[in-house]
Amino acid sequence: MCGLSRGIHVGDPESYDTFIEIFKPCVERYHTGFKWDEEHAHRTDLDVDHVKEEISEQAKGLIVSSRIRVARNLAAPFVMNPNGTGETRKAVLDMVRKCVATFPPELAGTVYAHADMTPAEEKQLIDDHILFKGRDARQAASGYHLFWPEGRGVFCNEDKTFNMWINEGDHLRIMCLFKGGDIKGVLRKLGKGIGAMEAAITEVTGNPSPIAIHPILGVVTCCPTNLGTGCRASVMMELPRLLKKLGLHGIDEVCARNHCQARGSTGEFSEVTESASCDISNRYRLGYSEAELIAQMIRTANLLAQMENEADGPGRAWSVLNVAGPTHVAEGVERWCG
Repeated sequence: MCGLSRGIHVGDPESYDTFIEIFKPCVERYHTGFKWDEEHAHRTDLDVDHVKEEISEQAKGLIVSSRIRVARNLAAPFVMNPNGTGETRKAVLDMVRKCVATFPPELAGTVYAHADMTPAEEKQLIDDHILFKGRDARQAASGYHLFWPEGRGVFCNEDKTFNMWINEGDHLRIMCLFKGGDIKGVLRKLGKGIGAMEAAITEVTGNPSPIAIHPILGVVTCCPTNLGTGCRASVMMELPRLLKKLGLHGIDEVCARNHCQARGSTGEFSEVTESASCDISNRYRLGYSEAELIAQMIRTANLLAQMENEADGPGRAWSVLNVAGPTHVAEGVERWCG
């Protein structure tokens, strides 16, 4: 059984090599198809022009919002959070404050520290679905939430399309969110934000390599599930007929055939709310570039849109995926996606 299911995390970048006998089988099992060797070394690609897939008009009509987030940890001497203290977390927060002061107008905004935000600010960030609380049991067991709320915070640009979580788990979760289905626009703005942040860290610290990177595993993250790209590209889709016919589990089986996954209306481990919205995102982080992962997610969103629109009538999707209940989903998915 892979250790990832038990919440295995690292406290420093060197752990992946120091304890390679533990981490290698876990990483290779989770990131299906990836091999821990130089031939398969991760190569990042945030170039929007390399995403050849396009969101279909059908899918655009069902997508509520599009979001991409990436995880990043600052390079030494900054300490990763499972091995950190209240002071090391404060050092990261202070660094972020210095960096965002250099941002261009499109990205400029405000840092809100958990320790001193006002009740009104907290309520607004909750309403905007930006604030994090630090309640993950597996992260807590690995020391992520020690010294709460010291050093924790969020950054938002003026229109809240470009945001960062500070010390939620990794040092940074950098994310971009647009309403509607313009996922390529999201990637374009995210790329600008990542570039601005890395340039600012270099300017403040003098370190030409500001982010923790492994020569084979790519972006170094506390949790091995985020290695490589640290990227989760997602769309929130309204799929009421598909949910009624297959349920969230059945939709996730369809997604899995395309290297993606379906989550509930409020993300990981959540159920579908009355809005009948599902979060559709890439399943893997390592073994593919960011551009490839986003293309996989787009193909999956297009497929689900076609299935949703054919759910109540004849069409290729339901002529082969004509299931009576969840127990028959796997066979239907195999015939439809295969």
